[in-house]
Amino acid sequence: MTVDLNNQRCGVVAIVGAPNAGKSTLVNALVGQKVAITSPKAQTTRTRVMGVAIEGDAQIVLVDTPGIFQPRRRLDRAMVQAAWGGAQGADLIALIVDGKAGLGPKVEPIIEALSARSERKWLILNKVDIAAKDKLLVHTQKLNDALGFEEIFFVSAATGDGLPELKSAFAAAMPEGPWHFPEDQVSDATDRMMAAEITREQLYHQLHAELPYAAAVDTEKYTEREDGSVEIHQQILVGRPTQRAIVLGKGGQRLKEIGSKARAELSALLGCRVHLYLHVKVKEDWEEDRGIYRDIGLDWVD
Repeated sequence: MTVDLNNQRCGVVAIVGAPNAGKSTLVNALVGQKVAITSPKAQTTRTRVMGVAIEGDAQIVLVDTPGIFQPRRRLDRAMVQAAWGGAQGADLIALIVDGKAGLGPKVEPIIEALSARSERKWLILNKVDIAAKDKLLVHTQKLNDALGFEEIFFVSAATGDGLPELKSAFAAAMPEGPWHFPEDQVSDATDRMMAAEITREQLYHQLHAELPYAAAVDTEKYTEREDGSVEIHQQILVGRPTQRAIVLGKGGQRLKEIGSKARAELSALLGCRVHLYLHVKVKEDWEEDRGIYRDIGLDWVD
């Protein structure tokens, strides 16, 4: 790829919205590969995740933020703080709204908070492939009446509909200036962090509603072996013995399946053989452990 160094553009786009609006799916699609885990479970994204997309001479730094919701616990408060922190200093804030749901109790407080911010604001209606077209237009009108947006886009992050136009518009909106990252860098997440996220994604995919929201994955050891393979030891933290039994499954089969799927994805992601060792530990107060917050990339909040 040839880039005109004298004509570069680069900027930051903060992707915000309610839980399950499709923010991570959108970021992955725009970047062109997975940089954030996804699942149908709300609040899958816990920390700020940065993805880097390139369009022509423009580098678009996409900040995928946790879904904004009414926090009840310390972990909730830390996630919401991370979401708004990800929008700090952005050149543009893109509000992602589920096209089926429109303006509702989950989106209204976000609109209210955005109204007090000075950044440029765009509206992206997602999941338009499964939204009723007549209702979509009504939702759009209500949202734009609540907060006048500079631009409005209709996309499906899952199918790719509307994404080329959105990416081109993002690129054109970026200010002139040198790129912030090397051409081949797609994320700020370390391999160690991605390893924990990939395993957590498999927990959500395979356990669905059985696994409570309060589970964490801690990468205790990440070692590159002499033969070029990687050895990873991870601890899955749950709050109660009954949750440990769910993760293990009968005869440990569920944990083996989680490990197998995570290992395969990590091998593809890292481009090498992966030796993954999982251990499930009951830690009732893991949400009160400052070290866990640091490891998963969240600030401790009082």
